[in-house]
Parts: sequence; structure tokens; C-alpha cells
Amino acid sequence: MPRPHPRKLRFLFVSRWGEILDIAHAVQQEGNAVKLFNEYRPWHEIGDGFVPKARHWEKHVDWADLIVFDYTGYGKQAAALRAAGKLVIGGTEYTDRLELDRSFGQNELRRHKVGILGYKEFSSFQTAIEHVSSHPNRYVIKPSGEVQDFKQLLFVGQEDNGSDIIRMLKAYEKTWGDQIGHFQLQRRVTGVEVAVSALFNGKRFLRPVNVNFEHKKLFPKELGVATGEMGTSMFWTDDSPIFNATLARMEATLAREGFVGVLDINCIVNGSGIYPLEFTTRFGFPTIFIQRAGITEPLGQMLLKLARGEDFQLQTRRGFQIGALIVVPPFPYEDAKTFNTFSRDSVVVVRKNMREGLHLMHLKQVEGEWLITGDAGVALVVTGTGTSMKDAQRQMYNRIGNVLINNAYYRTDIGDRWAEDHDRLWSWNLL
Repeated sequence: MPRPHPRKLRFLFVSRWGEILDIAHAVQQEGNAVKLFNEYRPWHEIGDGFVPKARHWEKHVDWADLIVFDYTGYGKQAAALRAAGKLVIGGTEYTDRLELDRSFGQNELRRHKVGILGYKEFSSFQTAIEHVSSHPNRYVIKPSGEVQDFKQLLFVGQEDNGSDIIRMLKAYEKTWGDQIGHFQLQRRVTGVEVAVSALFNGKRFLRPVNVNFEHKKLFPKELGVATGEMGTSMFWTDDSPIFNATLARMEATLAREGFVGVLDINCIVNGSGIYPLEFTTRFGFPTIFIQRAGITEPLGQMLLKLARGEDFQLQTRRGFQIGALIVVPPFPYEDAKTFNTFSRDSVVVVRKNMREGLHLMHLKQVEGEWLITGDAGVALVVTGTGTSMKDAQRQMYNRIGNVLINNAYYRTDIGDRWAEDHDRLWSWNLL
């Protein structure tokens, strides 16, 4: 008798912005059933025509074999569903707070014997200005809470006496007022900015871990406004001194919390030490898509094993992965008029009909055409892989050259700084 086909798994993706679309679409292409809920109503069209949508995710909990939360703020719901016996990938109230409350995150690092940079939290611009005036130095302004999603508000001071920080604080007071509730002033150090991330199965971190290098500014050579991320280069490794000195020390606490998902910590490192800057306690965008380019096992099965708490070795490519955002106006700003004029429903044309390495962002599909939707102007993440960074970079930019989008722009130097970063990290015994 023929072997019966296994029942396809049912995945419910609960998304804050809809940006988990590419992962949901990939899981569906593997033969699984998928439903995507997008909480942010102005971006409700994201995913239309690619995957089935859900208007109210709570109504589909019993239908789902596995529920995936893609952002902070769902920790309480995720923990409650796990306690009720559901398979869930998502945070807890504790891990939500690690990311959203910068001071709490820094204090937790210190509690776990991880060295941190000096910082001070403020709720008053005037008090912060007085602090810099009486303690002149180079600082970084870091908003806390959900306003930190406005990456252009993060400001890295250049002046030794803090005069540029004072000018920026005065400008923020006039333009943002009470919208920035709490913020940090953190001492600035120079070195290599590098992040490590790993999957956590509710009990322990899995191997390999991911080492990645974000490119945050809008223009090449780190010029222009901070965007959060314009592209990233990365590799997977079974052993990382940076991971061992940071995330690994929190393993027991995360196990007590029952956290299941991806944890990432961004650091500045130099010859004097490793200095953690901030947590990402959920899927990072676009980082997860570039990580996906390096994962060789089916995503649906990987997510299922993770949610079940299985102890497994993640199957990944050797070498490097690299990815870049392709964006359109008004990115990185919010301007509905500009978006409607230049970008809404713009067509994404793939010239050679080769879509490998193209990862869906703020798109919908109408009669087979990929159209840009939402209002932020993020079209695609394009990735490449290779045994060397140059090989991965070459593949990525060849794929970008195969895409036509009117008024699109992207950075042309993602991965360029690897040679220098590699040499410095090697000399500091951090690779």
C-alpha cells in the first residue's frame, strides 16, 4: 500500500507590521498551510495575493499547529499560549522589556556579569543638557520604548566636549517634545560594530550562532540619516568569543523564562573589550531574511523543531551571506503624499524571471505582478551567498541588477568593510 501523505502543518504568523511575509511565504511554498495577521492597519495590504490573511489572529489559535509572533509587545500572549500547551515562537514580558527598556536591558547584562558602557537615563531634555555640560564627553543619544523604532532619532556624537549632543538635544526638545518619553545618554567608544544572534529553544541556545555586521546609514560610506538597517553581512559559526561573553551568560535566565525564538545583541568591540549596546529579542528585519539565505533546511521544519524545544544542530551554509534593501521614496521618512505620488503600486520587474535571493517586503501580488504597498517604501531584500565575502557580494549585486523598480535606491557598498573589520577582530582574538 502507498504510504499516506503526512498532514501539512498549519502556521499562524502574528505580525506587528507584516514584515514576516517572506518567511510565511517560504513556509507556504514548502507545502504547509499559512495564515498571516498584520496588526498595523495602514499596511494591511502587505502579503495580499501571496499568502492567506487573518483579520483577527485570536480566532485562528485552535486551527494552528504553530504560532509565530514576529515582534516585541506580544510576550504576555505568547507566554500564555505556551502555558496552555500551544507550540509558540515568541517572547515573554521579560524579553520584551530587554529590548524596549534600554536601561533594564543594560542592568540585566550587568547582573549577568557582562561588561557594559556607562550610561544615564533621562526623561527631561534640560536635565540631560545640564549633565553633558557638567560631564563633557562623547555620547550617543538613544530613545527608549517603541519610539526607538524611529532610527533617525539615534544620534552618535562626534565632539569630545559633547557640544553636538547638546545641540541635538535642544533640537529634539523643539521638534519631538513629549513624544520622546525616556532616553539614554551612553558613553561612546570606537571599534567594530558587530552583533551576534542565536536560536533559543526554550532551554538552551542552538548552534551554530550568527555573527553579523549591520550597515545602518542611508548612503554608502556610512553617510546620511540612520535607517535602522540598509544591509547586513554575516556568517554562521559554532564558536564565537563575542557570543560566549554576552548572550551565553543569559542562557539559564532565558530557560527559566521559557523564551523561544531568536535573540540578538549588538556590540562595539575593540582591543579593550566587548561592549553590548542593545538587544533584539525577536526576528530582526532584514536580518532574518539574510540568515534564511544561509539556512539549508526547510524553514517550516526548523521552526517546528525550535518550538518543540528540540536540541538540534541548525543546518547552514559555510562561507558568507549578505543582503541589501531596495527602497523607494519616501524611505526612510514617513510622507504619505510622496509615497502616493512616486511609489504606491509601483511594479517590481524581475527581468530574467529568476527570483532566487529576492525576499518579499512591503509587497502585494495582483494578477502575478508584484506591487509596492504600505507607505514606508521598502520593496525587497536581495541576498547573496558565497565562500568569500566578495563572492557573496558579487552574487547579491548581480541579483539586484536583475530587478527593475522605478525610483529605487540601495547602498552599493554592503560588505566592503569586511576586510578591515576581519583584520581588527582577528587581532583582538574575537574571531
